[in-house]
Amino acid sequence: MCGIVGYTGMQDAAPILLEGLKKLEYRGYDSAGIAVTDGGKLSVTKVSGRIAGLCEKVSNGNACPGLTGIGHTRWATHGAPTDTNAHPHRSNDGKFAVVHNGIIENYAVLRQELIERGYKFESETDTEVVVHLIEMYYSGDMKKAIIKTVSRLRGSYALGVVCTDCPDKIYVAREQSPLILGLGIGENYFASDITALIAYSRNVIYMDDGEFAEISKDEINVFNPQGKTIQKEISHINWDVSAAEKGGFDHFMLKEIIEQPNAVTATIAPRIKNGHIELDDIQFEEGYLENISKIIITACGSAYYAGCAARYAIEQLTGLPVQTELASELRYGNAFYDEKTLIIIISQSGETADTIAAMKECKKRGSKTLAIVNVVGSAIAKLADYTLYTWAGPEIAVATTKGYTTQLAALFLFALYAAQKRNTVSQSKYSLLLSTIKSLPGKIQEALDMSQSIPKLAKKYCKTDSMFFIGRNTDYAASLEGALKMKEISYIHAEAYAAGELKHGTIALIDEHKPVIALCCNQTLLEKTMSNIIEVQARGADVLAVTSADNQQIVSISDDVLFVPKIDTVFSAIVEIIPLQLMAYYVAKENGCDIDKPKNLAKSVTVE
Repeated sequence: MCGIVGYTGMQDAAPILLEGLKKLEYRGYDSAGIAVTDGGKLSVTKVSGRIAGLCEKVSNGNACPGLTGIGHTRWATHGAPTDTNAHPHRSNDGKFAVVHNGIIENYAVLRQELIERGYKFESETDTEVVVHLIEMYYSGDMKKAIIKTVSRLRGSYALGVVCTDCPDKIYVAREQSPLILGLGIGENYFASDITALIAYSRNVIYMDDGEFAEISKDEINVFNPQGKTIQKEISHINWDVSAAEKGGFDHFMLKEIIEQPNAVTATIAPRIKNGHIELDDIQFEEGYLENISKIIITACGSAYYAGCAARYAIEQLTGLPVQTELASELRYGNAFYDEKTLIIIISQSGETADTIAAMKECKKRGSKTLAIVNVVGSAIAKLADYTLYTWAGPEIAVATTKGYTTQLAALFLFALYAAQKRNTVSQSKYSLLLSTIKSLPGKIQEALDMSQSIPKLAKKYCKTDSMFFIGRNTDYAASLEGALKMKEISYIHAEAYAAGELKHGTIALIDEHKPVIALCCNQTLLEKTMSNIIEVQARGADVLAVTSADNQQIVSISDDVLFVPKIDTVFSAIVEIIPLQLMAYYVAKENGCDIDKPKNLAKSVTVE
């Protein structure tokens, strides 16, 4: 959701800014712009629409000379996606330009104050108050102006600021919105995402809330809210730039679907040693897992559905009650949790605003938090008492695929690890389930290999305006994510229902040739799900069943069948989601949708 990038060094800034913005396109945006300083001159160019239009307007950067600059992709919150509302925003005196991710919650009060002081506003955005505050507080010292400005702001922000009085420097600040600094030789960078930096720098600094920094070509100085210099750890990015490129695939989403066996291997392989699970640097206090009374899993979107699917494994193996809660609801609800409750927080980016807010509320009540995230140094990773990284690598497509499956893999590892600690599985059962977890990458590859008929099936199912996904227990949990993938990228109305609930209203929506995707991998409930298939077929539905390879009886009662490899039911969601991801992809492709950047969606939801 929005993206920012900045550069200062010995090269022309504009081409680097444009390339950085292209790498941030996947986050979701509706306008873009850059500001470049060239000596005492400040040029600002912005457009509504795609970055391609911005590139054309500035002749791929050639029309904007200068060695220092900032750029932005905007996802509209305050004001329509117009050229005027696009970032960067410029001060009335023309000295300053600002880019901003996040939301300034008290902008209306600040705007009125600034208007009364004579400042003129051009846009409808909350961001414009920031540049006018900087102008108001500036008296030759940018550090003091930044400190005074951010002290007035309420909400979330990652800011990038340039000034004509110091044309070779950039000032940045962070509060509840991701911001990363990249270190080079004779040049330095900032961005909201590693993908914008990886082509230029592998050494980065993760900014924390309340910090700001001064960036020049030769050094980066980071300060606390009072302006005192602080020393920051430098992290090294070890994945290759090719991981953030398509590599010959038509879309990032397809590439990332195909990458899932390797991604899941990266999640589980380092954590299985000598026949036991070792969870990185997590050091649960002696007796902690043995004495907790419940687990709450909280997240948003696909991460929440990963929690729903893993809930069954955790409950079955540990004997603990597991509650799944949407983060946006948990923070406002009255769910009971205390110091004997473990809160599992799931987020691909580690920056999801609602999830962070829910996490902070849980910590206030004394609950310990275990974060499952992909991005090292992210806000959630730092806030958590314990952190388990998925190591999925960069995920560019807005609709998550390998992010979801690696979250499941991490949750399955935790489930079996906790079961052993709590002595709720026998040693023989532990060894058998551990062997199954080790087999997951191979099972996912089998599921991919068994999906060759999906492009043809997509032609049959793509012209509907609505479809339903049904299943029971673990199958129902997997159907939630399957339906989400379909609606996200194909724009077809897709809903998941517990199959046992069909008679309680949903079956009224089933009519001639209505697609129903039935998940039938839970062997203990197979007969009941088959009865539900017969119910919808009797009302004219076209049924596409997803089931394990040994279940040939499903063929006679379904219009089409997709097989997946057989696996223990507690882990089955991780293989049955594979054909559902591919089905969504090929249906969207048949319908000519923008698969990697679906409308109105953002990769990282960093505002509420």
